[in-house]
Amino acid sequence: MEQNIYNKLHADGLISDESFEKVKQAHTNRLFSVHWELKTLLYLGVMLLSGGLGTLVYKNIDTIGHQVILAFIALISIGCFTYCFKNRPLFSTGKVKAPNTGFDYILLLGSISMVTFLGYLQFKYNVFGTNYGMATFIPTVALFFIAYYFDHLGILSMAIASLGLWMGVSVTPKTLLAYDTFNNKDIIFTYVLFGLLLLAAGYLSGLLKIKKHFKFSYHHYGVHVTFIALLAGFFEYNNTGYAYLWLLAALGLAVYVYFDGFKEHSFYFVLLSILYGYFAFCCLMVKFVTGFDSNEGVFELLLLLFIFSAVALVYLIIHANRQIKADDHL
Repeated sequence: MEQNIYNKLHADGLISDESFEKVKQAHTNRLFSVHWELKTLLYLGVMLLSGGLGTLVYKNIDTIGHQVILAFIALISIGCFTYCFKNRPLFSTGKVKAPNTGFDYILLLGSISMVTFLGYLQFKYNVFGTNYGMATFIPTVALFFIAYYFDHLGILSMAIASLGLWMGVSVTPKTLLAYDTFNNKDIIFTYVLFGLLLLAAGYLSGLLKIKKHFKFSYHHYGVHVTFIALLAGFFEYNNTGYAYLWLLAALGLAVYVYFDGFKEHSFYFVLLSILYGYFAFCCLMVKFVTGFDSNEGVFELLLLLFIFSAVALVYLIIHANRQIKADDHL
């Protein structure tokens, strides 16, 4: 398209032959960006190095010695953090760009090494005794400090996962979707509290404008955890009068995430709110319709409700997508 414009301008005599040749050469020899390829290789390098060190330690634990291993891990962590503190950009409550490409990955390696060191120290020497909460609380605080001080989204995700471990829950998809994860009421309430904490942290990040771009990570984990926990609470209390409260809470959360997604121009969160909200609405319909004493025509009624609601779901998703695209220029 751009080449056709230059051809037309050259034909009209608005561009000289020399300038036109330069434009043609620039289009012919366009540079190819390897930004994401380099980032992927660096990330894989950190993961492979961490995994390789773990394998080396595991296979040679008897010959190397625990003190040597701990000292080696500590030296890696100290070396990484020394480099990062010396080359760190000035702290800002806004988004801060890394001074160079390798900075983020050196910081990531240092953080992984630090967590490994503390975990190994507790496992081998039981430095925290039976106070296992302290063994996860200290890395959690350290990771949150590193994430905010150096503005690192990857370490923020590590801090969120560590916070979940401190509270006794996990945020991995496998754990959240496992059949026996929500096997008691205490776990369900813990997940709800954890999810609400993340949503509150994301909301405050945007409101106070302190690392506002962290809001996405907080809400990404918070939305999934809270919705799944609320739906799990509904199934846990399905035979009681509290079942409706769990569904109403899920629908209320869906409304909040829906309008917040529009505010942030994020179709991802709008889509999540629609899908989770639709599932909660379907559960509410089934619970309400099957609650009647007479079961005559219940199946047909539910079938009609599901058909019309599915059509409305598709329309709402398409409409939301178009609306967000239309607002992108604002």
